[in-house]
Amino acid sequence: MRGTVRLWSLAALFAVVVLAAGCGGGGSDSSSSGGSSGSSGTPAAGGKGGSINVAIVDNPQMKDIAALTPKLFTAKSGIKVNYTVLDEGTLRQVTTRDVAAGGRQFDVAMIGPFEAPQFGKQGTLVDLTPEASSDAAYQFKDIIPAVRNALSADGKLYAAPFYGESSFLMYRKDVLKKAGVTMPDHPTWAQVADAARKVNSPNMAGICLRGKPGWGDLGASFTTVLNTFGGTWWSAKPDGSVDKAMVDQPAFKQALQFYVSLVKDAGEKDAANSSFNECLSQYKDGKVAMWYDATVAAGLLEASDSPVKGKNGYAAAPIDKTQNSGWLWSWALAIPKTTSKQDLAWKYVSFATGPEYLKEAGSQIPGGWAALPPGTRQSTYEIPEYKKAAKAFAKPTLDAISSAPITNPGTTKRPGLPGVQYVGIPEFQDVGNGCTQQFSAVIAGRASVDAALKNCQGIASQAAQG
Repeated sequence: MRGTVRLWSLAALFAVVVLAAGCGGGGSDSSSSGGSSGSSGTPAAGGKGGSINVAIVDNPQMKDIAALTPKLFTAKSGIKVNYTVLDEGTLRQVTTRDVAAGGRQFDVAMIGPFEAPQFGKQGTLVDLTPEASSDAAYQFKDIIPAVRNALSADGKLYAAPFYGESSFLMYRKDVLKKAGVTMPDHPTWAQVADAARKVNSPNMAGICLRGKPGWGDLGASFTTVLNTFGGTWWSAKPDGSVDKAMVDQPAFKQALQFYVSLVKDAGEKDAANSSFNECLSQYKDGKVAMWYDATVAAGLLEASDSPVKGKNGYAAAPIDKTQNSGWLWSWALAIPKTTSKQDLAWKYVSFATGPEYLKEAGSQIPGGWAALPPGTRQSTYEIPEYKKAAKAFAKPTLDAISSAPITNPGTTKRPGLPGVQYVGIPEFQDVGNGCTQQFSAVIAGRASVDAALKNCQGIASQAAQG
């Protein structure tokens, strides 16, 4: 498999982080856990002290742990944590370029199953298995196998999961009932589209689907649709490497036309700029009746401070030609080999992804027990308070994670490492970003489906040629 990841200079990376630190909103922020620290970052006398720089994604669960870090981690360890909070797209660009370039910007970086196996095989990440398996308090075997395996390569864990997720359909039971719509537990996309168009109104969109450019934004939700419609980004050679771009094939066009038409007919306002956070806000504000996205959202919808708590139903990811279509993802914490603070970094990672944080945080976060990071540990689902708070979505979440077709997501073999909402090759990041720019323009009404497919076929073909 040929191809390289484009690298940013360390100066460019530094500029991005400094810019993020100066922003008060818009998905980028910088904060510190507080607490005393030594200037060198090495442990002070007694094994305490030091500081680390951590890059995390901008979502409610990560904001919760950032707020609790001073009390639950720094006060006990003496380690100061300097957080850089970035939206999904920026985080992926900054952390992947930093790790790939051998940069030293972060001691801990938040990545996922797309990056962890690739960077682990390249030798740029610390193998967490020795520390995780030898630390009895960490309970390594408690991690849900599907999530652990997705973050591993050759049996070595390269990122510890903070939360795990698949994708499913969330819907307002009261709205659908009023419209006379019954949602099956395992719907087809045709059924979902019919329901969305039926409940769509000037005051409430029928469905929220990601339309913001980015391989992990629009690209994630669209690729699950593409898979189940029988399409694929590339065909695969017998050895699993990239063969030919398949964007110009009928199944790809059918999937994109379906997705775009559904968004235009019954989707949210400003869909071309909407991803997880925007859909979450619109759903909670009563502006959309259904939402296809990450299972992690359910805990936020059923949180104690949610205006839609108790009003929601959950159905499996919609299908067409396949039996299952939900993605598998985890926002997870990795330690770059370039850091000089591996011991401090592991202490933080074991705190943030260990079982004790889940037990301590439930009563202290704004959303309550339902808003805990889900999908990583079997023991989470045995916590009495969480079992009660997550009753509506715990089983659908676990079912979705266990049934995610990570090794066979579509109807044909595809290249690279396992993955559902992405193709597990380095080239996919740039191809996915470039093509979703084209697809988002179609959603916004600035381009046609045929023009977007032609341009995307060119992008994907160039990547296949190396």
